[in-house]
Amino acid sequence: MNRTIFFLIAVAILSVQGASAEVSVKLGVLTDMSGLYADFSGPGSLEAAKMAAEDFMAANGGVRVEVISADHQNKPDVASSIARKWFDNDGVDAVVDVATSSAALAVSTVTKEKNKVFLATNAATTELTGKQCSPNTVHWTFDTWGFAHGTADYLVKQGESTWFFLTADYVYGNTIQRETTEVVKAAGGKVLGSVKHPLNTSDFSSFLLRAQASKAKIIALANAGGDTVNSIKQASEFGIAAGGQQLVALAVFLSDVHSLGLQVAQGLKLTTWFYWDLNDATRRFAKRFAERRGGQYPSMGQAGTYAASLLYLEAVLKLGAATDGAKVVATMRAKGEYDDPLFGRTQVRIDGRATHPIYLAEVKKPAESKAPYTLRLLQYPRNDFS
Repeated sequence: MNRTIFFLIAVAILSVQGASAEVSVKLGVLTDMSGLYADFSGPGSLEAAKMAAEDFMAANGGVRVEVISADHQNKPDVASSIARKWFDNDGVDAVVDVATSSAALAVSTVTKEKNKVFLATNAATTELTGKQCSPNTVHWTFDTWGFAHGTADYLVKQGESTWFFLTADYVYGNTIQRETTEVVKAAGGKVLGSVKHPLNTSDFSSFLLRAQASKAKIIALANAGGDTVNSIKQASEFGIAAGGQQLVALAVFLSDVHSLGLQVAQGLKLTTWFYWDLNDATRRFAKRFAERRGGQYPSMGQAGTYAASLLYLEAVLKLGAATDGAKVVATMRAKGEYDDPLFGRTQVRIDGRATHPIYLAEVKKPAESKAPYTLRLLQYPRNDFS
């Protein structure tokens, strides 16, 4: 009799535990925490992932989301080693961010091998959805194809027909130079030459002098982050714009504009997938983010980390587990086209590319700007880009 009662009590306890069992998810934000890409990814991406976790748990009872982070130092071997350790030993279900294209490609390979999920929100290479397409990777925010078409096509059609490239010598820089060259030529322009510089360069003088000597109307910066900021600052010191040449940064982030200041950045044209002042939803998110980040507004990659994490968590909840990464990504795709509050009409394609509207914007002159981090939209959504 006592054994029967004990058995019934044990079954009842297990039943209650089973009914209230949580869906547990662990996100790993793998990013550049202190290097040349830290401003548009880094600690801000970690904060965005935490915001997504908090918002999702608040809206969905029975879900527990943990967020951890690490610095990959912009090195592919470091990034892949951390991702492997996270998957094998630390119970991480999905890696988010991974600024630096070479590091992102390395993480994508490990993620597929371990059948986990990689949300690439701060990497640009189109190889993530091309040669190295993976059923476990979602390429969320920006890519080199969009940067090339968004900026170059517009400028060549405005008469800016001769180009010279100043290119960071690694996967991203070489890819965006190649893709932009194709766009320039297709639009009727000419590329007069190029020069490559090492990643994280401090002195751009020799590279800028070669670009200046080319007499090209456009000096295109095929770099990003700190390299873009430093090359623009030094180009200003050389008086390149005053000499009639236009500096065009192919990958510019809101944080870069803020670092440069409007006096230096004014007139700079850029392609973006997210703008904080676009509508009420983007403004609400930006205000919350800024309150947690000492006034810093979100970059498109940081907004992408938030939005991609929410869609991922929604898919995990629908499946009831995060164990099968390929199945989670398939569930994200199965949602079809939907209205993302930060990115508008969004859909995850079969190749893992998340498509969104793309905008062409221009940095305002100091006298025109009434608030920090403001841009002028020159061209409204071009959905055909993605």
